[in-house]
Amino acid sequence: MRLTKFSQVMIVSIFGLVTMAAQAQSTGVVAKVNGVEIPQSRLELMVKANVAQGQQDGPEMRKALRENLIAEEILAQEAVKKRLDLDPDVVTQLAMSRQAVLVRAYQADYIRNNAVSEDTLRKEYDVLKVQMGDKEYKARHILVETEAEAKDIIAKLKKGTKFAKLAEEKSLDDGSKENGGELNWSPPAAYVKPFADALVSLSKGKVTQQPVQTSFGWHVIELMDVRTMQVPPFEEVKQNIQQRILQREFANVVQDLRSKAKVE
Repeated sequence: MRLTKFSQVMIVSIFGLVTMAAQAQSTGVVAKVNGVEIPQSRLELMVKANVAQGQQDGPEMRKALRENLIAEEILAQEAVKKRLDLDPDVVTQLAMSRQAVLVRAYQADYIRNNAVSEDTLRKEYDVLKVQMGDKEYKARHILVETEAEAKDIIAKLKKGTKFAKLAEEKSLDDGSKENGGELNWSPPAAYVKPFADALVSLSKGKVTQQPVQTSFGWHVIELMDVRTMQVPPFEEVKQNIQQRILQREFANVVQDLRSKAKVE
C-alpha cells in the first residue's frame, strides 16, 4: 500500500522537467549523417536531461551522447527508407509524442511564470503542521482482498499465530510483507482515513478486532508504538511544499481549461 507522506507530494511529470525548461541556445552541428545535420541544440538538451538526473557534464558524457544521436539518426533514416514513417501505428505514436512534448512545455512554462511567494509557502507549512498533528505511529498491517480473509487472519492471531508470519504469507502489500507487515513511522494524516481512524483508536500492542476496509482492500492493523511527532524544519521541506502548491494550482488550471473546451 502506497501511503502519501508530508515530504513526498509531487507530480513528477510536471516538476521533473523544471531544470530542462529553458531551450538550448547553442548553435552549430554535432555531426552530419548521410548529409543530414544533427544540431548542437539536440545534444545540449540531452546533456541537460542527464545533468538533471545527477550525471556530471564532461567530454566523456558528451562523446557518448553524440554517438547515441548518430546511431539514432542512422536508424531513423533506415526506418524512413522502409517507409515505416507511413505505418498508421507509427504515425499515431509520432503524433502522441509531439503532444506529450507540448504538454510538458506548457507545464514548464506555467512553473516558470507562477512563482510561489515565501509568505504562501510558510502559510502552507503551518497548515500542514496542523494536519500532521503532534504524534506519529509505528504500525504493521496485513492487506487482503476480502473481509472473510481478514477475519480469518484475526482468528489465527487470537490463537497465537505470529503477525509477521501471517503478513509474509498473506499480505498483498509487497512494500511491507517481507518486513512482517511493518510500515514506517508516520502521522495519521499519512494514511487513508479508515486506516488512520482505526490506528489511532488502538492501544499500543493491540490489533484491530474487526477488519478495516479501504480502497486498497481489507486490513488487519497492529499498533506497535507511538511517539512525539518531529516536524521537519521549514527550509528542509520548502521545495516540496512549493511543488505541492504548484501541483494543486496546475490541477485547477487543467480543470478550468477542460470546462471551457468544446468536447463533442
